[in-house]
Amino acid sequence: MAATRVMTTAAAASANQTKLCLFTKRPFVLPTRKVCGFNGFWFRQFKTETLDYRVFLQDGSGKKVSPWHDIPLHLGDGVFHFIVEIPKESRSKMEVATDEAFTPIKQDTKKGKLRYYPLKVLLEIMIQIGEVLKVKPLAALAMIDEGELDWKIVAIYLDDPKAHLVNDVDDVEKHFPGTLTAIRDWFRDSKIPDGKPANKFGLGDKPTNKDYALKIIHETNESWAKLVKRSVSPGDLSLF
Repeated sequence: MAATRVMTTAAAASANQTKLCLFTKRPFVLPTRKVCGFNGFWFRQFKTETLDYRVFLQDGSGKKVSPWHDIPLHLGDGVFHFIVEIPKESRSKMEVATDEAFTPIKQDTKKGKLRYYPLKVLLEIMIQIGEVLKVKPLAALAMIDEGELDWKIVAIYLDDPKAHLVNDVDDVEKHFPGTLTAIRDWFRDSKIPDGKPANKFGLGDKPTNKDYALKIIHETNESWAKLVKRSVSPGDLSLF
């Protein structure tokens, strides 16, 4: 989600995409979903699972745009844009490169090596890195990662068949039983295979309701606005 780091429980509905080789060193383009509300494309540059791999977004005219700065956050009626960094059931730990021009999505590194999540992938990935989707926030989890608060926003993709039934945190458990617990437990334990301690959660390990999640999104968006207005120093962060 623009200006926020977000996780979604969005359903992986199939996309009308052109299937192209992912191992080219030349840029190529895939159309975003028609429902996303963003009239543009994303394209991948360089071979996947390399230090040079990048996913850029561009508008309908072919101009590069930043997923962090240029994609509108609010769409009205409690709907927001969500930018896919890490599709469900994928291993590569991807993130928006906030210190690079046009803030492309790249694979995270540690000590010069690519980072992966500790899981085996058995399912076909239908939602792709760089897609811009419409989602509805439902809850938030206050994860504490090595002493730092890292909010996780739980949302549902508007094309999910149950999206109209799910409007707040209690609806998630009713229509997707066990999902919130599974999300929390996964984030809690994700670093244990690397020899690190389990992450902790605030608020008594409980998810917040929708209103609290919207408050977190609003506060984070305000922090982003101060950054782009240069009310605070951007440091090494890219502002375009």
